[in-house]
Amino acid sequence: MGCFVVMSLAACAPNPETARQRALNTRLDSLVEKGLSEKAYAGAVLLVARRGEVIHEKAYGYGRKYSFDHIPLKRLEPMTVDTLFDVASMTKPFATTYGIMLLVDRGQIELDAPLSRYIPLFDRGGKRDITIRHLLRHRAGLYPWKPVYYHTADRKGAASYIASLPLQCPVGAEYHYSDLGFMILGYVIESVSGMPLDRYLSENLYAPLGLKRTSFRPLERGFTGIAATSQGNPFEQRMVTDDTFGFTCDEKADVFQGWRRHILKGEVNDGNSFYVHRGIAGHAGLFSTAADLRILAEVLIDRGTYRGRTIISPETVKTFLIPNEFGNGLGWSFRPEVIMAQGAPAGTFGHTGFTGCNVLVVPDRESIVIFLTNRQHEGLTESGGYPGLNDLRREIVRVVLAF
Repeated sequence: MGCFVVMSLAACAPNPETARQRALNTRLDSLVEKGLSEKAYAGAVLLVARRGEVIHEKAYGYGRKYSFDHIPLKRLEPMTVDTLFDVASMTKPFATTYGIMLLVDRGQIELDAPLSRYIPLFDRGGKRDITIRHLLRHRAGLYPWKPVYYHTADRKGAASYIASLPLQCPVGAEYHYSDLGFMILGYVIESVSGMPLDRYLSENLYAPLGLKRTSFRPLERGFTGIAATSQGNPFEQRMVTDDTFGFTCDEKADVFQGWRRHILKGEVNDGNSFYVHRGIAGHAGLFSTAADLRILAEVLIDRGTYRGRTIISPETVKTFLIPNEFGNGLGWSFRPEVIMAQGAPAGTFGHTGFTGCNVLVVPDRESIVIFLTNRQHEGLTESGGYPGLNDLRREIVRVVLAF
């Protein structure tokens, strides 16, 4: 009888780890739900993994709430953990950077080789000094952004247009985050591999990893359950047409008449990707889920392996994940103030996407935080931008690191 009593008491005793896990989930839920109540986004998916195990994975809110002109739908579309997101500039690390890594690992690209070796259009003037490494570090001297679709309607014309632009600053002299640089890296992958960017990545990365919901142009693949983004392109249209908005453009506002006038769902939000590259570009266009992105991040934590299979050599992974004196790796940022990782251990890296997505990898803790939202779907704020998420991102990271 005494033995029975002891066993019963033990069985009834709270499990400290379970209590801690429950507290973590409750705190994270509270943070994300606060963002929903403030209409910082229509919906979100938050995934946290540690040492290869998912410790938090939950969907919140809605994948789509509105038709055009912010009219509420009669039947709202719930967010799920399998919802596909337009990850915007997270295309840079999870598609293009990975593509360059594979080609470097296979000896088909040299990081310090001149860009002109792979794209002869850049064998001119100061652009002869641009290397693949410069592009990956955003130090090639290229402009951050231009409305390329004002000048051409295809990728061949885009390469020629970018090559014709003057450098904004001498090669290697300054850091300027550049969409144009990653467009060019996409062309490098295609030139060297002899394959379209999406096909190369599918056959050499996504399929070998078993990723079934990561792709460009998801509608063509029959995917459903996709988070809606913006109502047309009001922000980008203002970038071009309003010089007081902070993006000085020489283009005349009425030259381009192709602005979209519908809810974007399953078609890339970024104009240069959509109009010029038909949704497949080195800087934007990838769609993915939190679960698939976790696997891609795990490969980096595990030094290029996944389930015992080598995808990329440990030496190549290490090369790409060494930050320079400015806190930039190759394709990834290590700067805490950029990735909202203040207080995180050294070596933490990540990336954000304009649509409202971000990923953070903490190798020291073998931890991954993936926060995907459709912040654009709630519309522009009074200032003409989209809701800011940095404070929330920073708090999520703080809570996870304290666990």
